[in-house]
Amino acid sequence: MKKVNYLEIEGKSSGFLLLLGVLGAIILAGLGGMYYMEHNGHYVTGMDNQIVWGMPHVFAVFLIVAASGALNVASIGTVFGKAMYKPLGRLSALLALALLAGGLMVLVLDLGRPDRLVVAMTYYNFKSIFAWNIILYNGFFAVVIVYIWMMMQASMNKYYKAAGFFAFFWRLILTTGTGSIFGFLVARPGYDAAIMAPMFIIMSFAFGLAIFLLVLMLGYRWAERPLGDDMVRKLKNLLGVFVGAVMYFVLAFHLTNLYATEHHGVEKFILAGESEHTTIFWVVQILLGSIAPLAILYTKLGASRLWIGIASLLVIVGGLAQMYVIIIGGQAFPLEMFPGMEVVNSSFADGNSYHQYTPSMAETLLGLSGIAAAMLIVTLGAKVLRFMPDSLADKDVNPHHKG
Repeated sequence: MKKVNYLEIEGKSSGFLLLLGVLGAIILAGLGGMYYMEHNGHYVTGMDNQIVWGMPHVFAVFLIVAASGALNVASIGTVFGKAMYKPLGRLSALLALALLAGGLMVLVLDLGRPDRLVVAMTYYNFKSIFAWNIILYNGFFAVVIVYIWMMMQASMNKYYKAAGFFAFFWRLILTTGTGSIFGFLVARPGYDAAIMAPMFIIMSFAFGLAIFLLVLMLGYRWAERPLGDDMVRKLKNLLGVFVGAVMYFVLAFHLTNLYATEHHGVEKFILAGESEHTTIFWVVQILLGSIAPLAILYTKLGASRLWIGIASLLVIVGGLAQMYVIIIGGQAFPLEMFPGMEVVNSSFADGNSYHQYTPSMAETLLGLSGIAAAMLIVTLGAKVLRFMPDSLADKDVNPHHKG
């Protein structure tokens, strides 16, 4: 395996400037949506006192979870010693930082009063999983920045493996904390499950790798740098494993709930109900976001980079759908305030079959701006610093390549 030479991308073409313009426009649109919601109040959104986490939270949690998974590529090279993945470490870490920054941007701007974040950062209730997550998110930034420093500074390379191990365990804890937000909410029958934490971990592997694959293939195509088939094939096969694992955890989650009588109501609501959540679950999450990518990745279509890109995009769409079903669907199912009692409907939303939610344009734009912000950070990062190897051709990065 040859010594890897990292170079900044040139970033002078009209296409590069167009990309920056498009991403900037999406971010400005999202900030406009945030201003509209903050100025007029959240009543202009689809959220109410029943659905308090809306579309921005779907995007924010998806990006935060994907950030942990994006770092998995670097971890494979560092922690598991796979030489072929080591040249991808810098880009993997950059993408992880960018996705977390984009997710937290959406999360903070959706608070209604972003200035109140100061309270959350200066006063900690250590009995709250939300307080623990603030520590985990800030720690992730610090750990990954140090990890990148160890990779990029030649004199610090001796600490590179130790930093990689620490980053690996920190991101597992971070995703466990994010999944535990829902697992610990025992009042919501759609959330209350210990399996949420490990399920979020494997979800992060799939979502993060899907985004990384798209960034890698598009980045090397636009930069006109060689990207070997062996590298793409390994990553797409690994993506298939993760997508299959996510399907397994989803199956285990719902079968476990179906075994418990107390969860039969919410399971019927998600799996066989009359709301949009059932359609989103079966059509978008399972069919388009899981089965279709597996069919692409493990058939002859998987030999085409175009189809690999489509499969990765479908995994991302399926991931957003899964977050929608978990976050919105979990709130839409009504709380059972008095188990065993006759349900009485009133104007205060108690006793309803489920709560309606239609995301507004402002919410959706804010969520999309988080993705755009993450991609802008990656683009500018690769422009000013040496995150991308000048070649990922098989003969340069695969020690077992023949030919």
